[in-house]
Amino acid sequence: MINADLTGKVAIVTGASSGLGARFATVLADAGADVVAAARRLDRLEQLAEGRRITPVRCDVTEPADVERLVETALERFGRVDICVNNAGGSSGGPDRQATLEAFRGVIRLNLDSVFALSQAVAGPMREQGSGSVINISSMFSLVASAPVPDAGYVASKSAVNGLTRELAAQWARDGVRVNAIAPGFFRSEMTAALVDDERSRKWFERACPMGRPGNPEELDGILLFLASDASSYCTGQVFAIDGGWTIR
Repeated sequence: MINADLTGKVAIVTGASSGLGARFATVLADAGADVVAAARRLDRLEQLAEGRRITPVRCDVTEPADVERLVETALERFGRVDICVNNAGGSSGGPDRQATLEAFRGVIRLNLDSVFALSQAVAGPMREQGSGSVINISSMFSLVASAPVPDAGYVASKSAVNGLTRELAAQWARDGVRVNAIAPGFFRSEMTAALVDDERSRKWFERACPMGRPGNPEELDGILLFLASDASSYCTGQVFAIDGGWTIR
């Protein structure tokens, strides 16, 4: 029987001010974890934290000092870090911007560099305690091209997250630290709202996706709890596509 009880565990979730990040923080807190929720928009984090086991921390994951302070906050308040969900990320901002080197580098910095930096920061305390789970939020576009919408920075960065996941998993496995990735398909969020809300785009997606619909946020709860808990104690270095069948077409 799967036991997803996270009582006594401490989790960090980045990009938690809205969308899937807010959902991840809430689900982990509801499962018993003490959650340190990080994002740039502190006011939204404070709303999310009301009545929940959530500690809001303003953090820009591309700033090394903010990342260091985030981990220090978790350790000072709870004495340990058991789970780290690297969720913060973004796209190039449209087809007109994706071709510029500046935009490309900006997306790499946010989607890849910050994942490495925070993973490294939590790995120390996790390895000392002999256990931990790092969960990187990748994308189905880490496995296939994003056509017909061009976004080289997003596809490249998320593909690199998968490789980073495997490499860090191999490096830290004998220390008891697991590293896995979730690769969601289309789920409603600020980044996908334009596609989901536009009738023409939505109909195109429904025709192209084997399941014929976007995902509902709660359909990621199971894989999140599996990877965060001891239910996945013999699982590391894996990328789980939760995409309605998009990548099997």
